[in-house]
Amino acid sequence: SYTTDTKSRKENKKTLENLYSLSVDITKIRRLKEWVLLQDVAYVKEIADILQEMGADETTVANIIERCPEAILHTPAEINSQRALWQLVCQNEKQLIKLIEQFPESFFTTEYQQNQKANILFFQELGLKNNIITRFLTSAPNIFYNPVEKNKNVIETLQRNYLNLGGSAANMKIWILKLLSQNPFILLNTSTAIQENLEFLQKNDFTDQEVLQLLSKLKGFIFQLNSTTMQKSMLFSKNVFKCSDQELKQLVLKCPALLYYSVPVLEERLEGLLKEGISIAQIRETPVVLELTTQIVQYRIKKLSALGYDIKSGNLESLNGTKKDFEVTYGKIQSKKERPIFNPVAPLHIED
Repeated sequence: SYTTDTKSRKENKKTLENLYSLSVDITKIRRLKEWVLLQDVAYVKEIADILQEMGADETTVANIIERCPEAILHTPAEINSQRALWQLVCQNEKQLIKLIEQFPESFFTTEYQQNQKANILFFQELGLKNNIITRFLTSAPNIFYNPVEKNKNVIETLQRNYLNLGGSAANMKIWILKLLSQNPFILLNTSTAIQENLEFLQKNDFTDQEVLQLLSKLKGFIFQLNSTTMQKSMLFSKNVFKCSDQELKQLVLKCPALLYYSVPVLEERLEGLLKEGISIAQIRETPVVLELTTQIVQYRIKKLSALGYDIKSGNLESLNGTKKDFEVTYGKIQSKKERPIFNPVAPLHIED
């Protein structure tokens, strides 16, 4: 909606003066979004006043404008409406200003206010806690740009399928809320795509219970895939592990990554493991290791090797898990190695 013909236009002198008075680093704006400085109308002082009213100090105001210069092109009315909207889920203005400073682009996207409001109210009705909704507003703002009917449609498709697959009505609400909080981007899919992916799994002989299990394990990522990529990944895994359809199914249930990572990603990760001297048999035994990037695997193997732990002859379980899980495993192996062997006839040291 703003002109980007920068060559024929000059920077707005009044805008520059107002920004200087707020100690805003104009060189940053010139580098990032110079077109903002060329607009005939800007609401620098008005937007700064609103932010200060909410509790922002001068440094915070300057920081927000430097990170999101287009904030000054919105009318005070638009920003006040947005403020009222976000206050529906924020505990207080102190929390709100903190969010604006961290995620200014999300806050200053005001074109979809009606959709944003309808979706906030829908998520609250659904039972999502306000702190989860604020997380969505900042990290997945585009799900609020959808008309609320579209989001409702996707949720209804998920609920219907959950019940059809044998999920209990009593657990359905908890399941939906958990799925959404883990991966709100499922709302960017169409209900048709969701339906097709579930049918693909059923055609590949996954039982209803197994499909349900996969949905929970995949944290909704399955809805961002398509049957073609899933088919290719499964075929690749079947060839690599030289297994039957039934065995492949068990591997996928153990490690859903075999379903949602593309063939090039799986290839690269397998190669990385084989280069470290790990066998296909070991990977087949613990396929979850494929969820880790090659860099993480190399780092963990190096750390374990320094303790004298030979991954080639050992179990790959010690490589798995989150960073926190690995640190716990590493700590156990380390303390086992450092623990002295107890000698029953050695003299006891009281300090010990």
